[in-house]
Amino acid sequence: MNKNLKILTLTGVFLGLNIALSSFGLPVPGGHLYLNDIVICTAALLLSPAEACIVGGIGSFLGDMLFYPTPMFVSLVVHGLQAYVISVLVHRARAEREKTTAMIALFIGAVIMVVGYSLGRAFIYSTPEYALLKLPYQILQAAVGAVIGYLLVYKAGIKQLFLKHISR
Repeated sequence: MNKNLKILTLTGVFLGLNIALSSFGLPVPGGHLYLNDIVICTAALLLSPAEACIVGGIGSFLGDMLFYPTPMFVSLVVHGLQAYVISVLVHRARAEREKTTAMIALFIGAVIMVVGYSLGRAFIYSTPEYALLKLPYQILQAAVGAVIGYLLVYKAGIKQLFLKHISR
């Protein structure tokens, strides 16, 4: 199987996972915690910026469109930008600094997500108070996605599997 087909297939798998995980959340006091940031961060660490942007933006957009359409355009822009920036930073890193750069990139991506969703919610619902009320959940979601995404890619060996099977 050629490399481009493998990348396309993996992008589709990440896209499907993002749609699935953005369509339901774990109930927490005062809201829900969505786990799609794990997929977005993992994809951004592995895939090219364009592929990561598709997984993050379009995957979140479709998940919202199917189950909770109000913030779907916010999700398209914010998660697309989040994934793109993480991927660009990681793919420009030197090999010896990749893990450190990945941590910094994931932090920047988390900031993009939290700020983007806070501004988007304030605009959509016309109340900054609502955005502030959801801020702790956005921070938790971004942190969980960044930490688990990093652990999956660099500690659980997904990066090595990715490189081994994609290069064939």
